Amino acid sequence: MSQRTTILHDLDVVDYQKAWDFQEALFNELAEDKMQSRKTGISKNLPNHLIFCQHPHVYTLGKSGDESHLLLAENELKNKGATYYKINRGGDITYHGPGQIVAYPILDLEHFFTDIHKYLRLLEEAVIRTCATFGVEAGRVDGLTGVWIDYKNEAKARKICAMGVRCSRWITMHGLAFNVHPDLSYFGNIVPCGIQDKAVTSLEQETGKQLDIKEVQDELLQHLIDLFGFEIKSEHLS
Repeated sequence: MSQRTTILHDLDVVDYQKAWDFQEALFNELAEDKMQSRKTGISKNLPNHLIFCQHPHVYTLGKSGDESHLLLAENELKNKGATYYKINRGGDITYHGPGQIVAYPILDLEHFFTDIHKYLRLLEEAVIRTCATFGVEAGRVDGLTGVWIDYKNEAKARKICAMGVRCSRWITMHGLAFNVHPDLSYFGNIVPCGIQDKAVTSLEQETGKQLDIKEVQDELLQHLIDLFGFEIKSEHLS
């Protein structure tokens, strides 16, 4: 098995806690094998993993985030049908919901490159190329992680993909959230990523067309394969 062998898990719509627990289990398995390999010189040669999913309405706050950026009280969360988690990724608060592609790469970057900034830029690049496939020009805004529309004009810049990752022992978890056709009104209940003066958008809003989220996901997967050199194997978690 190649060091770039990557198992694809397409979870469809899955509860946030269930997906987080699954990420943690995969992360811990890779980390334990790495520690044992350094002690004994023997490795199980475990694969990397790439999780695709959508979540029911949920807000997540990164470890460096500001709780005041959630603009709802607990009872208001319930009225919105949403949940809230404080989690161990970087970044501030964001929203996940149906119509948004969430990608969680669980990678040992020592199998690829040991550069977290390159890792983030390649995730962004995969989304930028996917947007281009659907006729939307996207790019980066200096000093801000993620992918943006009208990125050359900071006053008009709109975020189409948020990112927040964790990396320990060069193993990654968490990842990106790419808005295809989510209910954007849910972003009005937070200060997205702690940025108060920027709007949020979706691929469907930018194209003005109805889009098949699985078609967009397939495009994103292909660009990730091209950029990272993944050797993909598929596995479905029920």
